[in-house]
Amino acid sequence: MVNDPIADMLARIRNAIMRRKDAVEMPSSKMLEAIARILKEEGFIQDYEVKREGSYPVLRIHLKYKKAGTRHWVPAITGMRRVSKPSRRVYVGADEIPKVRAGLGIAILSTNQGVMTDREARKRHIGGELICEVW
Repeated sequence: MVNDPIADMLARIRNAIMRRKDAVEMPSSKMLEAIARILKEEGFIQDYEVKREGSYPVLRIHLKYKKAGTRHWVPAITGMRRVSKPSRRVYVGADEIPKVRAGLGIAILSTNQGVMTDREARKRHIGGELICEVW
């Protein structure tokens, strides 16, 4: 059993990108599905699906690559960082939400109104737990 499933998810995505994989699978949960939904809405991944096979659901994320030059493909995700950890939770108010890479990346927050991006949280003027940053 994994102590921090969100950090495990980010590590699996990073490892799959380094190996230029098309997709990556991991055990699913509502929080991981919400993070995958945000990554898809923001254009960092192609798609995701939840397969209910066997005794536990599996989250399959289809990674996205962009063409750069004639023969190079670069991943849409260039970096990911877990901010709030089980050992050290990080909470931010609506006025303290950081901009990731000067607005080129996103921060994912868990608020009392659900999991959302930093942009949406600023618009609704609510704070919450700063889960991770993606750029």
